[in-house]
Amino acid sequence: MNLTTTVRTWIDRDPDPETRAELEDLLERRELDELAARFSGALEFGTAGLRGPLGAGPTRMNRSVVTQTAAGLAAYLLADHDSPVIVIGYDARHKSADFARDTAEVMAGAGIRAMLLPRALPTPVLAFAIGHLGATAGVMVTASHNPRTDNGYKVYLGDGSQISSPNDALIADEISRVGPIDALPRNASFDVVSDEVVSAYIDAVAGYQQAAPKDLSIAYTPMHGVGGALFLEAAQRFGVAEIACVEIQFDPDPDFTTLPFPNPEEPGAMDLVYALGLQTESDLLIAHDPDADRLAVGVRTATGFEVLTGDQLGCVLAEGLARQGVRGTFASSIVSSRLLGKIANAHGLPWQQTLTGFKWIGKVPDLVFGYEEALGYCVRPDLSRDKDGISTALLTIEIADSLKQQGLTLLDLYDDLERLHGVHVTRQVSIRGGQSADFTTQLEALVARPPRALANVPISKVTDLAAGAYGLAPTTGVRLELTGGHTVTCRPSGTEPKLKCYIEVVRPPEPDLHASRSAANRLAESLVIDVTHLFGSAS
Repeated sequence: MNLTTTVRTWIDRDPDPETRAELEDLLERRELDELAARFSGALEFGTAGLRGPLGAGPTRMNRSVVTQTAAGLAAYLLADHDSPVIVIGYDARHKSADFARDTAEVMAGAGIRAMLLPRALPTPVLAFAIGHLGATAGVMVTASHNPRTDNGYKVYLGDGSQISSPNDALIADEISRVGPIDALPRNASFDVVSDEVVSAYIDAVAGYQQAAPKDLSIAYTPMHGVGGALFLEAAQRFGVAEIACVEIQFDPDPDFTTLPFPNPEEPGAMDLVYALGLQTESDLLIAHDPDADRLAVGVRTATGFEVLTGDQLGCVLAEGLARQGVRGTFASSIVSSRLLGKIANAHGLPWQQTLTGFKWIGKVPDLVFGYEEALGYCVRPDLSRDKDGISTALLTIEIADSLKQQGLTLLDLYDDLERLHGVHVTRQVSIRGGQSADFTTQLEALVARPPRALANVPISKVTDLAAGAYGLAPTTGVRLELTGGHTVTCRPSGTEPKLKCYIEVVRPPEPDLHASRSAANRLAESLVIDVTHLFGSAS
């Protein structure tokens, strides 16, 4: 079948007039290279589900691809369960509501009870709703903090955790067997869940203990996402009276008008909430990403605000929970700071490292707290075993309020942790590239021919994570251990065409915290330079 015939066949079966018109236009303009790229394969279903740019063709996110994916997921659920039930949520991105409805209709057409959340809502509400509604599985249509051009499709199991191996491969196999999508049975008799599920979520995250007035002022932004109204209601229930919002970023906006990259980690993403915090003399800055599963926090200082890194906030939260008397396992990804392990040990708690992603952190037995450095935290695994920026924001407020009553801040608490356990400075280097295979080749070359040193510090050990290491399943990645306990861990991104390198510099406890941090930061910056040169240009 030639390319034009393949495209025409796709157009005939595509349920979306917008993507049909897009392909017709490409055909009319003879954009054969672009069409060849669109039909060069298929958008891969993996442990992150689907994620990619919106557009027509099998390598893009569109209604045809989502319909096929939903049919494959339905076949997997029917093969594994007698009477499966699925709950479906969606954010406010372009096409999210369409993708969610298509999924509900395909599930209902396959004989599965499908429940659609009532409106665009945060990802944590979907993860919670799975258990609350007694569902077998869940789907969340979101691209989280990706650019406006993207969308995605996350699949959850019945315990509110993301799918992992081997379930992802089994679902992908079923997707590959789906026939023509225009022949799939569809049924509009799915259930639309009432707002009771939202009220139940707020009750669960804000009412887990007696709310007391909080003596904190907060500047907040949901970054044009779906977390704003729900967070304000939960925070009010929790006793927070004073929250100033970045109004231009408050309502959901799929174009993310003021943010080219709606990710709190991106340079400049928090500029407006920072300015608002200065204007209102707030104690804290709080920012959610567009689907509110990630959280960024800034703390007022004498000169402005200091935004905590994901590792810093993760360790502060862990210490706060330990002081509250929680018992169970702390967990973090292999690319997150090892300071968490020292905190857990000091409180007599177990600590477990996992592969990157909450699909792994959520599977840790007896989990009471888990985090990864990319601003993802699970502080209420009893509600769902996934990251949740809303419940985490409330815990952060609770800890900050308690510290303020003592004349302290979250930064003071982190200082105490490093005085006790030593300085842990982290950096990340991102190398943009083309295909994931290119990154694999680079990492294989690194294992075969590692440098003798980085930043003039000898490399003492090279670990190929693809061979399995540290008690973890094999994964593409390499860890370099340097003399003195410093590490550089490199892995391909799961959602973007990047190779990510995570640097951690450690120093033992020393009397002069400032001098120790200065030395650690100098080494970290030198390592950033050498790692960048090792792989190419950083983004």
